[in-house]
Amino acid sequence: MAKSLFIAPTSSDSGLTSVCLGLLRALERVGVSVGFYKPFCQVVHQADATHNKGKDSSVEFVRSHSHLRPPTPITLKEAQHALNHNKSDLLLERVVGEYQKVACTVDVVIIEGLEPDQDGTYITRLNAEVARNLGSEIILLTSPKGCNPIELDEQLGFSARLLSGHNEADVLGVILNKIGAPKERKIPGMTTLTAIPPEDYRNKCNVFSSGQYRLLAEIPWEPSLLAPRVSDIARELKVDVLHEGQMQTRRVHRVSVCARTISNMTEILKSGTLLVTPGDREDIVVAAAVAALNGVPMAGILLTGGLLPDQRVIELCRRAMETGMPVLSTTTNTYETAHMLAGLSRSIPIDDPERIDTAMNLIAPRIDTDWLQEHLKVPRQTRMSPPAFRHQLSERARAANKRIVLPEGHEPRTVQAAIICHQRQLARCALIGSAAEIRAVAASLGMELPPDLEIIEPSEVRKRYVAPMVELRKHKGTSAEMAESMLEDNVVLGTMMVALDEADGLVSGAIHTTANTVRPALQLIKTHNNAKVVSSVFFMLLPQQVVVYGDCAINPDPNPEQLADIAIQSAQSAEAFGIEPRVAMISYSTGESGSGRDVDKVREATRLARERRPDLLIDGPLQYDAAAIASVGLSKAPNSQVAGRATVFVFPDLNTGNTTYKAVQRSANVVSIGPMLQGLNKPVNDLSRGALVEDIVFTIAITAVQAKQVEDASKT
Repeated sequence: MAKSLFIAPTSSDSGLTSVCLGLLRALERVGVSVGFYKPFCQVVHQADATHNKGKDSSVEFVRSHSHLRPPTPITLKEAQHALNHNKSDLLLERVVGEYQKVACTVDVVIIEGLEPDQDGTYITRLNAEVARNLGSEIILLTSPKGCNPIELDEQLGFSARLLSGHNEADVLGVILNKIGAPKERKIPGMTTLTAIPPEDYRNKCNVFSSGQYRLLAEIPWEPSLLAPRVSDIARELKVDVLHEGQMQTRRVHRVSVCARTISNMTEILKSGTLLVTPGDREDIVVAAAVAALNGVPMAGILLTGGLLPDQRVIELCRRAMETGMPVLSTTTNTYETAHMLAGLSRSIPIDDPERIDTAMNLIAPRIDTDWLQEHLKVPRQTRMSPPAFRHQLSERARAANKRIVLPEGHEPRTVQAAIICHQRQLARCALIGSAAEIRAVAASLGMELPPDLEIIEPSEVRKRYVAPMVELRKHKGTSAEMAESMLEDNVVLGTMMVALDEADGLVSGAIHTTANTVRPALQLIKTHNNAKVVSSVFFMLLPQQVVVYGDCAINPDPNPEQLADIAIQSAQSAEAFGIEPRVAMISYSTGESGSGRDVDKVREATRLARERRPDLLIDGPLQYDAAAIASVGLSKAPNSQVAGRATVFVFPDLNTGNTTYKAVQRSANVVSIGPMLQGLNKPVNDLSRGALVEDIVFTIAITAVQAKQVEDASKT
């Protein structure tokens, strides 16, 4: 699996794009297979939209300077709209999906974050969510801007805590950019620069000297990287071009507002100077022309106030302009023009490859690629984040294209979930119920029932299932009359469809008990040969990762053999959905510290599970905190490979499991998907009667994936 480095700027104007592309070039130069991903497009300056015509500069630079084709970023406006309408889960699923397209073909992905703006907390939170859900290590990017080492320590520590919460281990290192940049003081008409003496941040900052963070690069301030072309200024300020000259290649290294006499302006007539002067100061225009004829490649002249020199003066200067000197004109006065020039965007336009290439070549050799290469070889614990899980689940459900029957066809949440699944193409849902009633329910929800969403009228199909049911239940002496009576229950009717391969799976339970859903499945679909018991798991979408809870719905008090079977089935379910199984057998005590019937049952179940599946990581008994929290696990079970890292939690009985899952779900506002039943020949899944629409949608998707797994297993 590809590793990812999330570049998180701690402030604006940190040179984010240049550093990301410089890091990309540095890793490519040492032979690392590297990709690039930018989740969100952020227009920091209105001029960026003017220069780039709605395209993202980072992505366009990567496309033009390499073979990579990163996806188009989501606009920040679109992201804000999703967050404001409580669709953050869908937004992050989309981010995960786009990221995985990049990550599938490379070893390392560089992810460009967002620059903080006036609402810095909001941007930082979005950066943190993306980094966490993509499992990225964070590289902080900052420009010291004259900070002393103590101030920089505080700034980096604060940013690290905001981005990674309490898990500052996710912060891999720091890149310091624009070191030695002078302090700017902008005054209308001029920009003054005050030199700053260099600081020894590497040795004087505690975060570096203590080894807390790796200082990955110290990049000096390079004023030439800030130099726009004259054409960039003309485009951004929307001024008139009187003479184009070499405006596409001449760069503005300094701006000089000039209204002085010729004898006092000779010092400013230098290469790279943009001369700003009122259009009627013909003496200054002539002086500039003389400098050009003497071989001084000035950046150009910008005439202000909507004034132009006399035509005879223009003709006198014609030869000077033929040397390539651009001449621009604006209607704003000199004061306003100088003010606009001081506020020019510092971002590099996408049609200026020379400037970005220079920046990449300046940055790349200064990055500690030797250390990065060595570090990236170290395997990290991978966690399946909720968006990654939902994205993977959705993609697999779409690919499966299974028909899932929903017996509670008139239940509002079920109707809404079926419509959503239809829109997202997660499954071909079949609602059992009266078509008129289902359409009325959809209308009451303000939703339109898709014309091709299947509705099964039970009264029209029930009789044709009587004979097959009698055949399936003949060993129990079921008569036609008994079968017809049982089929009055839509759950039984739907289960018969699954048993006869007319549907691939069933989801019920929004208004029925677990027994109502499970009993027909046990009677008609039955347990598969490798299962000792039918059990269940919930996929708990915790903020940091997705974990599996079992059994929280079916078995009241399993014996050790059954509990061992539940553990193995739960591990297999986790693995089937992309979660690396590390199974914790939960009890009220850890290791050998406790005794008694209940803990002895868990201890014996652990032994049996390990005996049956020595290839799985299974440990117990473990208290919940020892299983889930690294520091507690290290303290209570220091030699365990599961403690503190568990992804599958197997509870000793239904009372413990059901109480725990509901407490976590409701108190922490966690999405729980399930219960997903394990051990049946074909997938039938139960719902909690308090299930949300989203819970039902993903339970349908899980059922579709299970159905595909059953199909694949039957072929082997």
